Amino acid sequence: MKAKFHHFGVPTTVKAGKETYLDGAGVYITDPESHPYSVEFLRFDANSPMPDAIKKTPHAAFVVESLDQAIKGKQVILPPTEVTPTLRVAFIKDGDALVEVMEMKA
Repeated sequence: MKAKFHHFGVPTTVKAGKETYLDGAGVYITDPESHPYSVEFLRFDANSPMPDAIKKTPHAAFVVESLDQAIKGKQVILPPTEVTPTLRVAFIKDGDALVEVMEMKA
């Protein structure tokens, strides 16, 4: 499986510029494509349903061809979730690393 780096996600409690709110996740996110080092800041609501590992741990995110294949045999922290009609994501642990895998549909 080939994975391509997309961004580095950093949880924060400080508003970080222009944010987009993801209602189902209870999180404000910034656009990593507008950051010079591809950093995405994540600011969670107090009642966000996201797992603590995602709320408290920085992560690396990678685009994969098949999300289902990428998570096979891995410790899944957040199962595949449709974020937008063209994006599905999941979070896994790989050793001590938190990894977001992303499948982008055309």
